[in-house]
Amino acid sequence: MITDRKLIPHSSSLTDAVEDALKAGVKAVQLREKDLPVRELLALAYRMREVTTRYSAMLFINDRVDIALCTEADGVHLGRSGIPVHAARKLAGRRLLIGASTHHLEEALAAEREGADFITFGPLYDTPSKRKYGEPVGLGALHTVSEQISLPVLGIGGITTGRVKEVLNAGARGVALISGILGEADIEGAAKKYLRIVG
Repeated sequence: MITDRKLIPHSSSLTDAVEDALKAGVKAVQLREKDLPVRELLALAYRMREVTTRYSAMLFINDRVDIALCTEADGVHLGRSGIPVHAARKLAGRRLLIGASTHHLEEALAAEREGADFITFGPLYDTPSKRKYGEPVGLGALHTVSEQISLPVLGIGGITTGRVKEVLNAGARGVALISGILGEADIEGAAKKYLRIVG
């Protein structure tokens, strides 16, 4: 699950929302709050580390290798405009798992060459959070990437419960979600629905 605190009602906190998802059985959280000042992001990352540890879940920090190392997160997830995979690997060594956002085969191959541990690939379907990256890449592209790289591939972008099976059948090892869980009134219930399908 990828965070977006703007989806959370003002009456609730992002930490509480993430805990609801963890109660359902979510096993990995990516803290992705790009607009937060560094100190606020660091403080939030420490809180996320506490809650994910309580539920034996993994924590990934978006783009910030320094914050991932400070908070003893499990890994970092890198966007294409941030630090490249090879530089993150040089900084972190094997202390962090490294994921990379990819949108076409060439990016996926480059991430693998540079030492990523996994990639996200998409957007597979139209979704507001990914429109700036262009048209959806579709399941055909996902299938091609999954066959041509050895890394685990997570599908991302507009994945509803009705689409999970076709994403997995196209070669993804799993799915990455934002609004599919955090955009729902019943976060724990929404997470359980996805987890039942992924099985």
